[in-house]
Amino acid sequence: MQLVQAISERFHRWRGKLATGGVAVFALYVGFHVVFGPNGMVVYQHKKAEHQRLLQEVQEMQVENKRLEQGIQNLKSDPKTIEKEAREQLKYAKPGEVVFVMPAPKVEQLPATSDNRPPK
Repeated sequence: MQLVQAISERFHRWRGKLATGGVAVFALYVGFHVVFGPNGMVVYQHKKAEHQRLLQEVQEMQVENKRLEQGIQNLKSDPKTIEKEAREQLKYAKPGEVVFVMPAPKVEQLPATSDNRPPK
């Protein structure tokens, strides 16, 4: 009986410190979760940076899309653009002109060894 009473007295003396310690541990847990948790500040910063990068990429693609749309419109309606493409892609020439076509660069081939031999 005295042992139980002694433990009870010690608990009553230390209960404020135990409660403060428990609250401190809980606060540390919540703080850790807020910073490093699945939806914490670290993840938020990464997602924010990714969002900014994607916005930049979307803007670049919109600029490229407008440039391509303008090129398509020019190919449909501008005779100079049509002529330029025909001359470049189909190697067309006006009477009296000479078209010089450069040969395609050769791809250097390595001698066949066991390291670079294609699979059978």
